[in-house]
Amino acid sequence: MELLAPAGGPEQLRLATHFGADAVYLAGKRWGMRARSDNFTDDELADAVRWAHGRGVSVHVALNVVMNDADMDELPSYLRLIDEIGVDAAIVADLGALMLLREHAPHVEAHLSTQASVMSAATADAWARLGVRRVVLAREMTLAQIAELRRRCSRELELEVFAHGSMCMAYSGRCLLSSALMGPSRSASRGACAQPCRWGWSLVEEQAGAELPLEEDERGSYLLSSNDLCMIDHLDELAEAGVDAIKLEGRAKGSYYTACVTNAYRHVLDGAPVAPWRSELDAVSHRPYSTSFFFGNPEQNPGRVDYARERLMVGLVRSSEADFGAFVIEVECRNRAVRDAEAQVLSPWEDVRRVRLSSLEEWSEKDGAWVPVDVMDHNMGRYRFRCPFPLSKRDLVCI
Repeated sequence: MELLAPAGGPEQLRLATHFGADAVYLAGKRWGMRARSDNFTDDELADAVRWAHGRGVSVHVALNVVMNDADMDELPSYLRLIDEIGVDAAIVADLGALMLLREHAPHVEAHLSTQASVMSAATADAWARLGVRRVVLAREMTLAQIAELRRRCSRELELEVFAHGSMCMAYSGRCLLSSALMGPSRSASRGACAQPCRWGWSLVEEQAGAELPLEEDERGSYLLSSNDLCMIDHLDELAEAGVDAIKLEGRAKGSYYTACVTNAYRHVLDGAPVAPWRSELDAVSHRPYSTSFFFGNPEQNPGRVDYARERLMVGLVRSSEADFGAFVIEVECRNRAVRDAEAQVLSPWEDVRRVRLSSLEEWSEKDGAWVPVDVMDHNMGRYRFRCPFPLSKRDLVCI
């Protein structure tokens, strides 16, 4: 199956490609469902396509917000741009946007967003007749339903499903709660969701006025807050059901999330044992994991609004140079670490390795030299340490 990774900004794009994504999905400054991500200017998008294609990675652009007439008036020029720069696919949910895509970007594949809520072969084939090459299936489908849809629909139509990440409580993500509470500027269907489903809520019976909390604990009840999705234990079953591509949710997430999750799924897709990579997914920021609707109705979030996090990226590798039987690793600082701390290293195609941050030094602009230090704590500063094995640019050092 194709591994489709999120790229909320240019750095996430580079890490997704570095850690083994077959394709990335991203958005420009408009019309994507993650308006608060860094996203890409037109020039950055052209650079992203060149970068990804140079590494054999496809680029899918999200154009899946609910569109109005003003959007439709401005969309053709953007579609001509993505066609010109070589974008591989556009993810759309609106029938009008699909028609404009076929007219103004004939070389760009049409992929139908999960927001179109496709759950039957008849619907999938109807969209295929309109020019859709791939359908991102509704998130509410079971594995058995996906297998049956695959059996019935055209074999030329590709099927994609979400396999990991945050889930929305609304049907296929089509939610009005944010705009109802916060106003039209925070519309979830326009990519600006305030995530009110993550707040604490109570269920109150109208006439008696009695509160009826669901699975409440001492911290309250989060009855609208979905658990996160994790299907790393079930990739073979997704493949057997006929899924062509698995999507990792996370365009609003940071670089460490993108790298770690892409790396874990890449290893398991390539045949690595699941257990150690499942543990890797526990180390990234996440809510309690579930298998969503794939094997029946998911469980409620057990009353926890915050994210679990066990590890931080402390350095992004800039270079690795051999030096008297060891290697000097230069990193760009992202979080605090102390000298001689034991760190973990994430590298493509490698198991997670451990290294001690010995001989820690910081580059001093004032002195024009490397200076020994006890702590690495200047964000984006340049630091280096000795390592018994070489690393590659964009590998991650984590604690």
